[in-house]
Amino acid sequence: MIKTMRLNGKELVINAELIQFVERTPDTMITLTSREKVMVKDSVDEIISKVIDYQRLIRRKAMGGKIK
Repeated sequence: MIKTMRLNGKELVINAELIQFVERTPDTMITLTSREKVMVKDSVDEIISKVIDYQRLIRRKAMGGKIK
């Protein structure tokens, strides 16, 4: 799961495994595999970074590493 923020300032947590597309339109639009679209304040690069961090955390956990 990754934390982001809707345009109205409310925090949103998204299952990173369900992200299909991230677009700049000019706001950042996340399209989920369910085809639901969510506009967020984070930039495309910030969303990508959060997804990469999430994937690293999952891999570390799968290899028996500690999670902070």
